[in-house]
Amino acid sequence: MNNEEMTIGQRVRKARKEKGYNQTELANALGKSLRTIQKYENGEIEISISMLNELAKALDTTTTYLLGYKTETVKPQITTFADVAVMLFELEKVTGLKFDIDVKRPPRDDKWECSITFDGKAKTELNADMCLFLEDWANARENYSTEQYADWKDKTLAYYSRLVVAEQSQPDDNAKKRKITPAFDLREI
Repeated sequence: MNNEEMTIGQRVRKARKEKGYNQTELANALGKSLRTIQKYENGEIEISISMLNELAKALDTTTTYLLGYKTETVKPQITTFADVAVMLFELEKVTGLKFDIDVKRPPRDDKWECSITFDGKAKTELNADMCLFLEDWANARENYSTEQYADWKDKTLAYYSRLVVAEQSQPDDNAKKRKITPAFDLREI
């Protein structure tokens, strides 16, 4: 049975055994009862995100592992700039996520800057979540040590792994109206 087929409780049990703990030792480490640990492992009670964080720390694993979200299986392969562009194009397909692309360029502007803007107050399902995530990310990048940043990243991925998104069934009508002028002729490549 691979990690994705296991329940959270089964992954907790596996991590506990790999750490060399019995259920009583894990219960003592967390300040929980033996019966609570048994219920976690048997799936009788749902484990909160905060408890998953504590379990991950006690078991020397990650919260994302316990949730079954393996970052290495979803990590995009980025070897060319086209791979980055593909990821950005995929954002257009997400239902409930709307954004604007802003470009400032000389001579009209002093700097050449481009940005993707999400309106957190827009009446879309995911824009507020995106703004909260980006705000937290900016804070983590600025203020956390490498170790703190890695821990923040793991906990954030664990938190958002339960927020499922869907692709739009119809292409955006505005996308049909936009005229794209490529920077170069693809036939020349």
